[in-house]
Amino acid sequence: MNLKSFFDPIPETLIQHSYSHNSFFNYIHPYVEDFPDIRGMQIALIGLKEKRGMKNSDTLERASLEIREKLYQLKKGHGLYKIVDLGDLKLGENRKESIRYIQTVGEYLIKKQILPIFFGGTHDLDFGQFLAYEGLKKMISMVTVDAKLDMEDEGQPTEVHSQDIILHQPNFLFNYSHLAYQSFLVDQDLINVMEKLYFEHVRLGNLRHNFKEVEPIIRNADLLSFNISAINSSDAPGAADAQPFGLTGEEACQICRFAGMNEKLSSMGIYGYQPYYDDSRNKTASVIATMIWYFIEGFYDRKDSLSFKSSDYIKYTVSLDTKPSIIVFYKSKRSDKWWMEIPQSEQDKFDRTSIIPCSYQDYQMAQSGEIPERWINAQLKLM
Repeated sequence: MNLKSFFDPIPETLIQHSYSHNSFFNYIHPYVEDFPDIRGMQIALIGLKEKRGMKNSDTLERASLEIREKLYQLKKGHGLYKIVDLGDLKLGENRKESIRYIQTVGEYLIKKQILPIFFGGTHDLDFGQFLAYEGLKKMISMVTVDAKLDMEDEGQPTEVHSQDIILHQPNFLFNYSHLAYQSFLVDQDLINVMEKLYFEHVRLGNLRHNFKEVEPIIRNADLLSFNISAINSSDAPGAADAQPFGLTGEEACQICRFAGMNEKLSSMGIYGYQPYYDDSRNKTASVIATMIWYFIEGFYDRKDSLSFKSSDYIKYTVSLDTKPSIIVFYKSKRSDKWWMEIPQSEQDKFDRTSIIPCSYQDYQMAQSGEIPERWINAQLKLM
């Protein structure tokens, strides 16, 4: 595959900046004149300019440039960076072709065990990010962070792309989780649909009330899709549908760090930034750049092998007076994170779903004689 044919190089204006010796830019391999060698790379940055999925999107094509300008100036984090910036993905003849480009490039990189980080463009482009997994022949889990549930047709493709993902055939979506939605922006009927499908959904208030409990949800994901409209407008005004309420910039960065630390997660996308709506200092671009930085910090802090029979894990068996009679838990000695075992009738039907992430609170609930809701929902999906 000729990967170079899919990309435009990084604008020269960014290369002409004077960056400090310990800047992020000086520790990555960007596509400037020569296309970089991806052999041995672990993370690939990919800018998106596609804007045809949204009305009033005149400045979306500048989003990747503004984000890079902020990201390149940040200081290098810990870890031995093996990061390539492939530049901006070329536009297709139409929106559907651009989505196919994302799918093709994403699948190629994931198969090479290189994690793509997509940034810029409209939120409906996460359909291409999702389709990148179609050829991998396994069931996957997806987490979306958004103030809305994009399943209502309001005249724009961005408003129904989550529905397209859930209904896509062939079906390879094991679980879909939606974080930080705001009740006054979501039709209750859509919440009912999510519950009937046993998909997890956490509204903003509940997420903030018990923030640590979203970590197991994120740890179960193969891909993360983040719409910056989920961040409040005072921290991130640069979105057409920015809301006065939402996640703080710090909370968004913590979610990205959780995602980066997830050994299972193999792609991430941050969508919806429109420089036109941003403030004079491009505050939103700074927030997104910092989210990417924290994701990379999490990536280089991955600790767990996910080999639960190894000595890296402590196994706990909790007895119950009801069915199931026992629930098996695992705790990592390296990270102190928890998992629990879900019985399966067909052992090879799903990949990595017999042992799912959970929290210490789930273990405590089982010890008190209650079956954790996370266990019940997982069991229902496997039936």
